[in-house]
Formats: sequence, C-alpha cells, structure tokens
Amino acid sequence: MPEFKTHLIDGRTTPRFAGVCTFCRFPVMSPSDTPDWAVYGVPFDGGVTFRPGARFGPRAVRDASAYVKPYHVEHAVNIAEKLSLVDAGDAPVRPYSIKETLDSVAHWAGSIGDPKTTRLLAVGGDHSIAYANIRATWERRGKPSKGLGLIHFDSHLDTVDAVWGERWGHASPFIRAIEDGLVDPATMISVGVKGPLNTAADLDFALSRGVTVIRRDQLGAGDALGEFVRAHPGREWYLTFDVDVVDPAFAPGTGTPSIGGITTAEALSLLRSLRGADIVGADVVEVLPDRDVAGITALFAAHVVFEILSLDAARR
Repeated sequence: MPEFKTHLIDGRTTPRFAGVCTFCRFPVMSPSDTPDWAVYGVPFDGGVTFRPGARFGPRAVRDASAYVKPYHVEHAVNIAEKLSLVDAGDAPVRPYSIKETLDSVAHWAGSIGDPKTTRLLAVGGDHSIAYANIRATWERRGKPSKGLGLIHFDSHLDTVDAVWGERWGHASPFIRAIEDGLVDPATMISVGVKGPLNTAADLDFALSRGVTVIRRDQLGAGDALGEFVRAHPGREWYLTFDVDVVDPAFAPGTGTPSIGGITTAEALSLLRSLRGADIVGADVVEVLPDRDVAGITALFAAHVVFEILSLDAARR
C-alpha cells in the first residue's frame, strides 16, 4: 500500500456530512506543519463593483468540498498520496479597507508553513484578494525579478486602473500586480474573456503590456492555452480562477455574472490541459452563496481547488 502524505478521514467510516468542516476534509493546520499546500480562506468582498456577498464564499466552498474525493481519474493520481495538504483557516481581513486587507493577508500568508516549500491556495472572497496571495507567493519564490507567469481564468481582464477612485478593487488586481513587478505581462494569459465593456479603453493596459488574451469565442479552436504554457518551459506559474468565467447557467453564484461563458466541463478540460505546468500558487474567487442555486457554484469551485492541487500532484 502507498504511504499517504495527507491523512484524510475515511469517507466510508465517517460520513462526509459529519465532522469539522475543512477544505476537502484536509486536516486543520498546526503551527509546526510544513505542508506542500496550504489552502486558506479570505472572507472579504469590499472590492466588488456590483453584488456583494463573496465574503461568505470560503464557508460555502468548505461545505461543498466535503464531497471532493482525493483520486483524480484523468490524471491517475491521488492527491493525498502525493501531497501534504492542510486547511490553514481564514486570513485576517479589514472589512472597511481594501488595501489594509490586502496588506494584512499578504503578511499573514507569508508566514504559513515553510516559505521555500509550502505553496498557497487562497479561496475568496472577491478577486481583489488575488493580489495579496500573488504578492505572498512572489516573495516566497525569492522575489523573481521578472515576476511570475500568470494563468488567468475570467470573463474580465481586471486591469482597470481605478473604479470610483479606488485602485485596489476587484477590477484592478492585475494592473497593480504588473506595476509592482509581481507578474510578468509577457507570460500572462487571460482565458475566457467576454461580454460588453464600459469602454474600449478597458483593454488598453493589457494589450499594451503584451498580455495574451483568449476570448470566449476563440476557445475550442485548438489548444491555445496549453501551447502558451508549453512555450515557456521552466516558468513558475500562478493560477487565478474567477468562477464568473463559467456561464451563469452553470455557476450562478457570483457577483458579476457574464452570459455566454464556458461550461463547467469545458473549464475542467482547460485546467487539465495545464498538466506539466509548475503551479506555485493559486486562488479561486468570486463565489457568492446567496445567488448560488443548489450550491452548484460552490461545488464547482471546490472541484477547481481539487483540479489545481491535482496538477501539482501529477507533475510530481
């Protein structure tokens, strides 16, 4: 029998609807733990431009993830066997200040586990929280001068300079990350972008900096995402996944829904096409439980967490 690095509660001994609720039933992190991945929540939605409520996303995803099982059929890998995994709890937030929250989360996340070996997966919360986890990941990877590569699933580019004078909201995490040298725009790809914009100028920053954009209508014609990643061998990647990239028919529980999106099945196929990529940090964001019919968006987000961890397990 293989030796498992993560000791999970047996779902056929203790029912999945029982026990303390943690991400994917991973053990709660203790101060002495140095896991391969620490999954943590960021219950914050002070950066939203439309519907609030994503502050309750981490709780909903934890609850839905109780039914996530550790063996990935397509990758033929058991994440509990290959990886040591923990639920690190929730990061401290400052509900009345976006910037103070991002600074607080980045500082707190930077202290989790072993900075050299423990990778961070944040569950939001709105997309503004991605900046904090990207910063913590960049610092823990030795502050690479060219920044990290970024694989970005979203209906929106999130490179708007400011909305209502606010420069740190969920429309702006990647313009800030690029400006601060955390992300290399030449190795940033935004997948699934669609929908109407306030102005054509909303595209200017990303396009002028060389960000690769794959619109929703361009998907399905080959393996553009996989080809992009394979064109940069040895690159360390951060993966950020906004659930609104999926059509609201499949993921209604989000604050800025955009029709005409990919299906959940297509999303999983795109994630699986990244096999071999060195994912060094990630986030899954924008789950809004109050709008979530039958909890299907939270369930999907829980499986995105599983898919990301499975990519690293398969690579190892």
